[in-house]
Amino acid sequence: MPSRQIKAVFFDAAGTLFTVNGSVGEIYARLARAYGKEVAVTDLEAGFRRCFAATPAMAFPGASPDQLLVLEKQWWRDLVQNVFAPLGPFPRFAVYFDALFACFARAEAWQLYPETVETLTALRTRGLRLGIISNFDSRLFGLLEGLGIAHFFDPVVISTRAGYAKPAGEIFTQALAYHDLRPDEALHVGDSYSADIMGAQAAGLTPVFVDRRGKDQATDSYVRVKSLAELLDIVD
Repeated sequence: MPSRQIKAVFFDAAGTLFTVNGSVGEIYARLARAYGKEVAVTDLEAGFRRCFAATPAMAFPGASPDQLLVLEKQWWRDLVQNVFAPLGPFPRFAVYFDALFACFARAEAWQLYPETVETLTALRTRGLRLGIISNFDSRLFGLLEGLGIAHFFDPVVISTRAGYAKPAGEIFTQALAYHDLRPDEALHVGDSYSADIMGAQAAGLTPVFVDRRGKDQATDSYVRVKSLAELLDIVD
């Protein structure tokens, strides 16, 4: 438990505040069927996990705002193409991908965790500043609006615009600098051990690992929660 004065709580986004409405494999397969490609959900789930883990996180230092949107979409196109590569020909892949990319830009493709809004409201009531540090792309801003939680967060720092992706310390430093905070004045909450926990620890923030399924081995080096609601006990 952090003993120092916490002034801000930063969050990862997908997998921490909200999750896919259904599953990635189900959505990929349903849309693929509409474009003439029959694939098994299990093959797509396994392929996505494999390709996502093998793809470097999105960060495009020096890119202009217009370039960023192109680079973000190309990053996802390459990843999805690699998912489908072992599954045979897909003549309509280009139009399929455009539809898929647009699908995940809509709030309906996602759902908040049940305790998200209540927890964020309670943290704000306690006078804490809330922000996001995410390796998501620019679609995140619209998703936060569509999910009804954008007003909680200032700043929202994403890797493509920061030029650095978690676990790089620079992305945490940018978020802290927005409110002129020291690292020991902030928590960072996320569901990725490598990106969120190791990144926050290295940058000097207090990490909180969201382990909803209870699969992680407990350790004294960081705080672990199964629900965002447990953050209230931590900050209190």
